[in-house]
Amino acid sequence: MKQARYWLPLVCMLLAPLTVAAQPNQEEKAVLTVTTVRPVAEQWPETLLASGGIHAWQEAIVAAEIGGLAITSLSVDVGSVVKRDQELARLSDATVKATHALQKANVARAQAGLALAKANGERARAVTGSGALSEQQITQYLIGEESARADLAAAKASLELEEARLRQTRILAADDGVISARNATLGAVAQVGGELFRLVRQGRLEWRAELTAAQLTRIRAGQKATLSLSNGKSALAILRQIAPTQDPNTRKGLAYFDLPAEVEAQAGMFAQGEILLGEERVLTLPQSTILNADGFTYLFELVGPDRVTRRKVTTGQRRGERIAILAGVEEQAQIVTSGGAFLKDGDRVLVKESAKP
Repeated sequence: MKQARYWLPLVCMLLAPLTVAAQPNQEEKAVLTVTTVRPVAEQWPETLLASGGIHAWQEAIVAAEIGGLAITSLSVDVGSVVKRDQELARLSDATVKATHALQKANVARAQAGLALAKANGERARAVTGSGALSEQQITQYLIGEESARADLAAAKASLELEEARLRQTRILAADDGVISARNATLGAVAQVGGELFRLVRQGRLEWRAELTAAQLTRIRAGQKATLSLSNGKSALAILRQIAPTQDPNTRKGLAYFDLPAEVEAQAGMFAQGEILLGEERVLTLPQSTILNADGFTYLFELVGPDRVTRRKVTTGQRRGERIAILAGVEEQAQIVTSGGAFLKDGDRVLVKESAKP
């Protein structure tokens, strides 16, 4: 009995490692508690991103048609809204008025000369063949009548010229619009053809989107674009026309979009735009499901009851808190909504109730 009492502890010590080795491994613990969501099929607008500048639809140059006269008054400045034929400036007209008065006097003298010549011509025609006047005198009277008539026509033409010069001393707007530049200075002597004002015709602005050849084939006149202006405002533009040529340096062409009159924009501003091409069916997910690593885009998909696998996906446009998934995931997949940065491929997770899309 004493020997058995000594041997029993020794046997227990020898059997202890075998007992521990015989116990099963403890169950693997979940790395993270997650919620999942399924992709949602939606009809999203198909858009084309572009950028470009805001320009005047057309600019009219208002120049002096008569030279050598000083500017005596200015009625408008940059930013003034004007109407067609509104007076913008006035030139000194003293010498032009004097010349105009002289030509009026010349017309009156020519009219008097014609009246006398016509009277002589009538008498000559009345006595022709009677011998009262020689044939030479009759011919002189008739030619004098024609000469007086020509003198009157020349005097009238000179008067019309001076009247035109007098009108040209008033610088008028070529069209409705907004004054965008002013080179006229009070007291300066205007030169023929010298630019005095620049006018944005009808106040119309346009967005000139720069597009590649492939992008130009996808747009049509009448399509709309939503612009984000550099002043923080937004605007809706409508495609008017597409340029028939491309820039040989940039290999890009221009698409001209009309802006509404009430838009808070100025020529020279820069704008980013989304051109609406139509609608397309896309799968969307919350942006929180997306991970970026090594230059690629990934998400974690639940496979089985409690395992996740990492999938590389192709993403598209973003709208609000959702992003379009173009490739890499099926519509029935269950996607981890958040916490993916703490997971790796094959991790075990504890799944809570799936999030509502």
